[in-house]
Amino acid sequence: MAELKVTAIKEGTVIDHIPAGKGLKVIEILHLSRPNGGVLLLASNVHSKKLGKKDIVKIEGKFLSEEEVNKISLIAPTATVNIVRDYGVAEKFNVEIPDEIVGILRCANPNCVSNHEYVTSKFYVVSREPLKVRCHYCERTMEESEILSNL
Repeated sequence: MAELKVTAIKEGTVIDHIPAGKGLKVIEILHLSRPNGGVLLLASNVHSKKLGKKDIVKIEGKFLSEEEVNKISLIAPTATVNIVRDYGVAEKFNVEIPDEIVGILRCANPNCVSNHEYVTSKFYVVSREPLKVRCHYCERTMEESEILSNL
């Protein structure tokens, strides 16, 4: 099998083990379609022993906030985040879906108070596999497809 070779980045973040086909959604929710002048790389459908196929996102000059990592966990719960400093991996961790999701999602219920008042959205994770969350305010349960469309 041929080896995948991509340019190294000096400082930034590499998000690995994204399920195949979800790399673009990761770029979208992180608002990376307008890169800051650094390298933005999406490798799609790359061979993976762990997943079969995977996507990889490499972002030069950006380090992720906790909120951004939580967003990624909703799209790609198998993802690994690598923090790169001086061309080497300085830190590596797996994303984890938090028990509570605050301020990241919009409720799919158009009548929910969180869609009409100045309150921060809040959801509780009901199930991680398959992903299901419940709104704190109206108790509506949302599944993965609704979650992805309301990020």
